[in-house]
Amino acid sequence: MQELLEYLTSKQPQINATLAAETAHLNALVQPVVSHVLTAGGKRLRPLLTLLTAATLGYTDDDIYPLACSVELLHSATLLHDDIIDDAELRRGKPAAHTQFGNTKTVLAGDVLLAQANLVVARYNDARLTQCIAEAIVKTATGEIEEIEFLRSTDHPQQTYIDIIKGKTAFLLQASCILGAVKAGGTEEQIAAASDFGMNLGIAFQIVDDALDFAISTKSIGKPVAGDLREGKLTPPLHMYLATLEGAERTDFVTKFEAGTFSEEEICSVAAQIRELGLDNATRELADSYLEKAQQALEILPACPERKILLQTLEYVKSRSA
Repeated sequence: MQELLEYLTSKQPQINATLAAETAHLNALVQPVVSHVLTAGGKRLRPLLTLLTAATLGYTDDDIYPLACSVELLHSATLLHDDIIDDAELRRGKPAAHTQFGNTKTVLAGDVLLAQANLVVARYNDARLTQCIAEAIVKTATGEIEEIEFLRSTDHPQQTYIDIIKGKTAFLLQASCILGAVKAGGTEEQIAAASDFGMNLGIAFQIVDDALDFAISTKSIGKPVAGDLREGKLTPPLHMYLATLEGAERTDFVTKFEAGTFSEEEICSVAAQIRELGLDNATRELADSYLEKAQQALEILPACPERKILLQTLEYVKSRSA
C-alpha cells in the first residue's frame, strides 16, 4: 500500500487547504462547529477517491479539488447529525461537536455544510454532477432513517443491514467516484464501473468497521467496545452471534437487546464470545465478497498508476485494524 500512502500524503495538504477555503466565508457563528469537525482528523478517503478516479481517466487539473472536497463537506455534515442522533460523546477520540456547542447549533452547522456541498458542485455547471451530490444527500439521509427504524430489531434479514449501510457509508463513496468519472469525461461504461467500485468499497468499509466494533483495540481510539450492541444495531457479528443461540439463552438475548438492558459485564461477555467464535473474522470474510466485486469493477477502467492505487484502497479496507 506504499503508493496509496504516498499519494495520500502528497494530496492531503491541498485537500485540507481546499476544505478550509470552501468554509472560510461561512458565518462566524458557524465557524467553530465547522472547524471542530473538519480538524478532528479523518483519512480524507472521499476526496482521494474523486481525485484518483478522475486521474485514472486522465483528468488531473487542480480545479477538481473543490469537487473532490464537496463530498467531504457532506460527510462532515452527516457526522455532526449522526452524533446527535446516537447521543455519542466522542468522535475520533475527541468530544463530539454537540457536547461542545449544543444540539441546536450543531444541527444547523451541519445543515450549512450540506448546503455548502451543493453550492460547490453547482459551480461546475454540470447537471450530472449536481444530480449526483443531491442523490447522495437523499440516499444518505434515507439510510439514517432506515437505521433508526430497525434499531433494536432482531427479526430483519441481513439484506436490511446492507441497505442501511449503503446509506450510512457506501452512497458517499459511490458519489465520490462518480463525480471524478463524470468530471473526467468518462464513458457511460466507465462511470458505471466507477459507481460499482465506490458502492462495493463502501459496503466493505462499513462491514469491516462493524467487525472492528468488537475488537479490544477500539478502546484505544476513543470508541467503546461493542458500541453497536449498546446502541441496538444488529450488525453482522451480532447477527451471526444470535444465530448460535438457542432456547432460553436466545430469548434472554433478544429481550435485553430489544429493551437495551444489557449490563456492562454482559456487553463485554458478548464481545468476548464473538471474538472467541471468530465471528469478527467471519464478518471480514463477508466484506471480502464486496471487495472482490469492487476489484472486478476496476478492471473496466484504464490500466495506469492511479488505478493501481485505487486497487490498494481495497487492501487498505481489508487490513484495517482501526
